Amino acid sequence: MGNKAMTEPKSLQEAIVYFSNPDNCIDYLAIRRWPDGKVLCPTCGSDKVKFNPARRLWQCSTHHAKRQFSIKVGTVMEDSAIPLEKWLMATWLVTNCKNGISSYEIARDVKVTQKSAWFMLHRIRLAMQDDSLGAKMGTTGEGEVEVDEAFIGGRFANMHKSRRTALDRKRSETVDANGMKHLGKTAVHGILDRDLRKVRAKVVSDVKRETLQYEILNQVEFGAKLYTDKAVAYDELASLYVHDVVNHAMEYVRGRVHTNGLENFWSLLKRGLHGTYVAVEPFHLSRYVDEQVFRYNNRGTKENPIKDHDRFNLVVSQMLGKRLTFAQLTGKEGAGTVH
Repeated sequence: MGNKAMTEPKSLQEAIVYFSNPDNCIDYLAIRRWPDGKVLCPTCGSDKVKFNPARRLWQCSTHHAKRQFSIKVGTVMEDSAIPLEKWLMATWLVTNCKNGISSYEIARDVKVTQKSAWFMLHRIRLAMQDDSLGAKMGTTGEGEVEVDEAFIGGRFANMHKSRRTALDRKRSETVDANGMKHLGKTAVHGILDRDLRKVRAKVVSDVKRETLQYEILNQVEFGAKLYTDKAVAYDELASLYVHDVVNHAMEYVRGRVHTNGLENFWSLLKRGLHGTYVAVEPFHLSRYVDEQVFRYNNRGTKENPIKDHDRFNLVVSQMLGKRLTFAQLTGKEGAGTVH
C-alpha cells in the first residue's frame, strides 16, 4: 500500500514527511492492528477481505451490514472525517510534549478547528489509558509503594466573587484526611511503585478512609512496604502491609519512608494543568490525569531510554477497542467511555 522504501519515523520532522502519504498512515496502523498480516473484518471477524486501493477501504466477502470498513473502524478515530495524517500528528504532539499541548495549539498546527482539536485530544487521552491495571503493585524488588492524594483546582482567593459565592452556597468542598477543607477542588489519589517506577492515579469522590483504602486494597499486593503520610485515612493498614508513615508536620523524609516520588508526580500534573490547560472541569479531569500518568510511566531514563517514537507507537497500539463519542464527552450520553 505505502512506500516500503521509507523507514518508520523516529522524530517529529520524519513523522511529518512520512505521514504526509495517506498510504503510509494506513500501513503504519495496519501493522500494529494486525501484526500477523491477516486483516480481520471488525463486524464478523472474517479474514476473507479485499483491499480497495482507490478508496483505501477493505471489503468483507461475507454479506452483512458494514461490509466495507476503514482502518479507523473500531478505534478512537472511528466516525471522524479528519484525515489520518492529522490524527497521527496530533497523537505525536500530545504524546511527547512534556507539559501537554492545548487544543488551540493543535488547531493551529494540524489545521483543524479548536472544537475538533479538543475532541481529538480527549480521544487520544483515552488511548493513553494504562492497559495493565490488572497487575498489582509492590510485587517486585523491595516491594516499596508510596500512596498519597492531591487536590486539583484554582485558589479560592483568586476566584471571581460570583464563583466564590456559588461555591459557598453549594458547600462544594473536599475535606482531606487531616480535616483541612479544599473548597471547590477535586481529589486525585495516587499510588507509586518505586521498583517499577510506575504510578497509577485516578479521580476519587472523596478522601474518606473507606474510599482510599479500597483503592489500596485493589491496587497493592498484600505484604508490600507501604509508605504514606500521617493521614487518619491510612490507619489500620498494618495488618495487611508493612506500613510506615511520615509526619509532614515534623519531617518529609525518614530514611526510605517518604512520599516524595508522588509529590514529584503531583508537581508535574499541576504544572500541565495550570500552565498549559489553565482551566479543566472536574468532569474531564480524569482524562488529563491519564495523560500525565502515561507520560510519567513512559519517560526515558538511562536504564530504560524510551524515545519519542516508542511512546507514539505505544499510544497507537492502544487505540483499538476504545471509543468516545462527543455526546459521552459532553455528558449528554451515558457515563462510560469505553465500548
